[in-house]
Amino acid sequence: MESVLLYLLGIVIVLVGLIVSIGLHEVGHLVPAKLFGVRVTQYMIGFGRTIWSRRKGETEYGVKMIPLGGYISMIGMFPPKQPGGAARNASTGFFDTLVQDAREASADTIGAGDEERTFYRLPVWKRIVVMLGGPFMNLVLAVLFIGIAVSGFGVPQQSSTLTSVYECVLPSTSDRQSCAAGDPQGPAAAAGLKPGDTILSIDGTPISTFAEISAAVQDSPGKPLALEVARGEQRLDLTLTPLLLERDVVDAETGKIVTNADGSAKTHEVGFVGITPQQQMVAQPVTTILPTVGDTIARTANIILNLPQRLIDVGQAAFGSGERDPNGPMSVVGVGRVVGEVVSLDEIPVASKAATVFGILGSLNVALFVFNLIPLLPLDGGHVAAALWEAIRRRFAKIFRRRDPGPVDAAKLIPLTFGVVIVLGGMSALLVYADIVKPVNLFG
Repeated sequence: MESVLLYLLGIVIVLVGLIVSIGLHEVGHLVPAKLFGVRVTQYMIGFGRTIWSRRKGETEYGVKMIPLGGYISMIGMFPPKQPGGAARNASTGFFDTLVQDAREASADTIGAGDEERTFYRLPVWKRIVVMLGGPFMNLVLAVLFIGIAVSGFGVPQQSSTLTSVYECVLPSTSDRQSCAAGDPQGPAAAAGLKPGDTILSIDGTPISTFAEISAAVQDSPGKPLALEVARGEQRLDLTLTPLLLERDVVDAETGKIVTNADGSAKTHEVGFVGITPQQQMVAQPVTTILPTVGDTIARTANIILNLPQRLIDVGQAAFGSGERDPNGPMSVVGVGRVVGEVVSLDEIPVASKAATVFGILGSLNVALFVFNLIPLLPLDGGHVAAALWEAIRRRFAKIFRRRDPGPVDAAKLIPLTFGVVIVLGGMSALLVYADIVKPVNLFG
């Protein structure tokens, strides 16, 4: 029962984190819009039916039933049709109707005396500030959450302290978990190493991480290594001779076994001693926070750039027998499930759980930041792109002494927006379905 409650707690943490992230995203739009004098009629978290709202001044603040998004309503999002142009018959087609309806809905928000407080009348740079305010808040939250994870709780590292020492070397073809008569003694056990020992140096070179031990061992098959070991208050000098083993070559980026031209697994000779390290959380300096956020942004951008193929892979896994890529896209359902599993696992220390949860919340805000910069309506990047295009048009008109072309009629992009919404809806439905029937397996 306790594990179930912790699992549910993890899901609640993600849901609350998502609501906070969305709410502050919209605050990032709200604050500059009000500072620049735009009339904001609504600030809402969620979609669907309103379950709570309160009006303060000219703005209604509220929460809706489905907490998977949010918005602020600014008057005059789209400019009116250019004066003097030919009349548009909105009944000529479905998309023409959408465009005209968008213009009319935007015009209906403008009351008497508010003509100068519309969004489309703002200078280009102010419109860009308003639209980038939301993603900027997500970036700030990403830095905060990831900073708490890596500098507050730390990142897991394998230390030079040993948790176990293998008594024997089992054949690679064996499925046994225990030693039997005739099995050769493990090199570490033969050297006198014991669980709890800390390796201080190898051949006179100071050691602080297991990666340094592993590198020295793998590069020295059959070669005696002089160890300085701490065992409680004692300091011991031991000699360790790694056993020569043939191992498959694994690609560092993909984690897959490298093959030869004939399809056989490529192998290399390495040293083996039979030890496992102790995991510990090591707090990182504050200077590592921004590079970590930058790496997360780069990985997220790479996923989005390759999203079509990633979604194909998700679909094949969801409707076939394949496994989900743990580094692929997930819905909020999948993220909640992962956090729930992390929180409910007894073998994971509390500090590791907290670091993982804050890291996931940071990654979630990085995803919101990057995704909203895509230059397509209805995303924030689409409004920024329209504003930049308007600035370019007006600049060229000024250079060539032509009539000011006026604001960009972003309402013409409504058909494209309609298509983007359908695609995003389909993508979300696929990811939710996949996260239910074929969830990402991170813990075996």
